[in-house]
Amino acid sequence: MDITVHRPGELTAADRAAWSALQRARPPAEAPQLHNPFLAPEFTLAMGACRRDVRIAVVREDGVPTAFFPHQRTPAGVGRAVGLGVSDCQGLVHGPGFTGDAGELLRGAGLALWEFDHLAADQPVFADGAGARFGSPVMDVADGWESYLAGLRERSPKFTRTTLAKERRLDRDLGPLRYVHDERDPELLRVLMAWKSAQYRRTGRGDRFAKPWITRLVEHLFHTGPGEVRGLLSVLYAGERPVAAHFGLRSAAVLACWFPAYDPAYAKYSPGLVLHLAMARGAAEDGMTLLDLGRGRKEYKDSLKTRELTVAEGWVTRRHPVAFGHRMRRAPVRALRNTVQGRPELFRPADALLKRMGQFRTGG
Repeated sequence: MDITVHRPGELTAADRAAWSALQRARPPAEAPQLHNPFLAPEFTLAMGACRRDVRIAVVREDGVPTAFFPHQRTPAGVGRAVGLGVSDCQGLVHGPGFTGDAGELLRGAGLALWEFDHLAADQPVFADGAGARFGSPVMDVADGWESYLAGLRERSPKFTRTTLAKERRLDRDLGPLRYVHDERDPELLRVLMAWKSAQYRRTGRGDRFAKPWITRLVEHLFHTGPGEVRGLLSVLYAGERPVAAHFGLRSAAVLACWFPAYDPAYAKYSPGLVLHLAMARGAAEDGMTLLDLGRGRKEYKDSLKTRELTVAEGWVTRRHPVAFGHRMRRAPVRALRNTVQGRPELFRPADALLKRMGQFRTGG
């Protein structure tokens, strides 16, 4: 393999086109994760506009790009998946039949280790590093909105009846309801981020929007020009007031669900659930086939999903002291978190404690 490493701004237009072509090499029905917008060059370029540690290793054979390996790196050679902690699909973008060696790839990229937490399933180069695998729920709308809704009624009849009844009540009490699939008003993006920050604090979680680079990333993706891969802000209005909103990343086939939030003043109407059904309809009408809800156990995801894809977390390493030290530091934290999240008898009291801490922090 001939491997060269580039900063995002150094990638040529031909390389970006080759990257996108590799993503389209297999149809969405055959390789849905390959079409995830988090694997697209546009996401890595946006990350590069917001962070200085983003790099792209390009693998060439006879001068032709055959794989792209986006990553973040420290000066010591510790590599991380691009957007680790906020990206819901990670890995090497390559065409069918690509064979490579993880150690050779790391050496070529100048990395001692590469860490991931949402590795796509079809990643044979990194398969040996996958220490744990998780289901990532998706809403399949390939057959259209009506087909999805019929399936939802069959899979989750009580959930469907309750959500549609709340939608009618919301329309009657505050409406009429109006859904904007692609809202371009930046003020509504600021409203969404304020709602989400308040939700993070209220539930005892770390506020992602307190990190300036994440705020810059979302704003950058929102202002990305027309194209298949870009940020998508969707808003549900009751009358003239926004009651729920979502900002995600879209490709031609997949909507990656990212930052949903709602106005807590209208929580009794479950506007977030009403919004997700509207998003499914909007995505289907827009020609997309899948809404990726992202890894994580949530009751609403279990109700909305049609199936699950698989993502993995772990790391691939070289025999290097930097890799050894990083794993020694990170492995206990990761193991503890996964144990708590994977066992309801541990997760429920931990979640309740976080919420009590959030109430204290917000004066509730």
